[in-house]
Amino acid sequence: MWIADGWKEYEVIDTSKGEKLERWGDYILVRPDPQVIWDTPKTHKGWKKMNGHYHRSAKGGGEWEFFDLPQQWSIHYKELTFHLKPFSFKHTGLFPEQAANWEWFGNKIRTEIKNTGRSVKVLNLFAYTGGATLAAASAGAAVTHVDASKGMVGWAKENAASSGLSEAPIRWIVDDCVKFVEREIRRGNHYDAIIMDPPSYGRGPKGEIWKIEDCIHPLIKLCVQLLSDDPLFFLINSYTTGLAPSVLTYMLATELKKFKGTVTSDEVGLPVSSNGLVLPCGASGRWEKR
Repeated sequence: MWIADGWKEYEVIDTSKGEKLERWGDYILVRPDPQVIWDTPKTHKGWKKMNGHYHRSAKGGGEWEFFDLPQQWSIHYKELTFHLKPFSFKHTGLFPEQAANWEWFGNKIRTEIKNTGRSVKVLNLFAYTGGATLAAASAGAAVTHVDASKGMVGWAKENAASSGLSEAPIRWIVDDCVKFVEREIRRGNHYDAIIMDPPSYGRGPKGEIWKIEDCIHPLIKLCVQLLSDDPLFFLINSYTTGLAPSVLTYMLATELKKFKGTVTSDEVGLPVSSNGLVLPCGASGRWEKR
């Protein structure tokens, strides 16, 4: 498992009964987590003194209950700054486990630029609030950030400004990711690396249904057409338990076989500070050039 253990201002403190107890900077949140199927004693004081608690509804969805929590606050990961705010469907605007991938591709970008001197162009699809975009840009890449939500792209821009990356070569695109990729193919544009963080399920601006099991492989096929002659890496994240890491490996290895590279896929996780265990948080597939 790839473990995001470099955080100073975030931690999973404990997990039990379908929930996780987390510290986000100065604030303690309790949020549901489908992986937490165990029923261990909730002995940590944070379970009774949280700043926010997301209650899942039996009918689907849920709602927040707040106890002295600001509308927005920030945490840092190394040189990056992320604004947080609780919004519908339990999210805060950041997936901390992805720091494991930020470290991996950030090192690859820096090494490639140092060894070859070439510019590295990265396409980040379903780019959300910009965690991967900022990590790639801070490593020296030129990034095209694509998300269908105007609000999320605006949030990512705020994170970039707070991280000192306002002048970094980032293209901010509000668009349907599949349609954008199709247009980029027609334009003849190419990228040295692709990151995609697709949702398990979603709807496009015109009601188009995205279901990852049905849509991910066709999108990978399209994206391969956007790769440069000497691509650096291709990263896919999946939060769907039905997509095992081996499935990600198979798709990447099959579609990128014309390039000289290797594929590894694994679970991504966060350490739990109270007991030394690791909370699984989905899977990632990584293709990288040899």
